[in-house]
Amino acid sequence: MTTFDKREQGFEAKFAHDEEFMFKAAARSNKLLGLWAAGQLGLSGDAAASYATALVTDHLESRTIDDIVGKVSGDLADKGVVREQVALKLQEYMHQAVQQLQAES
Repeated sequence: MTTFDKREQGFEAKFAHDEEFMFKAAARSNKLLGLWAAGQLGLSGDAAASYATALVTDHLESRTIDDIVGKVSGDLADKGVVREQVALKLQEYMHQAVQQLQAES
């Protein structure tokens, strides 16, 4: 195996690791956003967990960040929460999720 082949394998492994890391961070941040939104909606216990889980699993079906923010802001529209607030919360939770995952590794 040449040095070039080893380098290529190293880059591929890093890419796969980074993709897995970002997938986990997105899932975790969506769950945190879902739990926050459930609280805003007055949900608790199993209902809150179900709402958060649905937000995570729906994201697995090719939902974009815009779709997630749109769904949550639509759900919270009657509560006076605007899209920008939801986007900021998601950004906050993404940062938190990345920190948590880095601390775990």
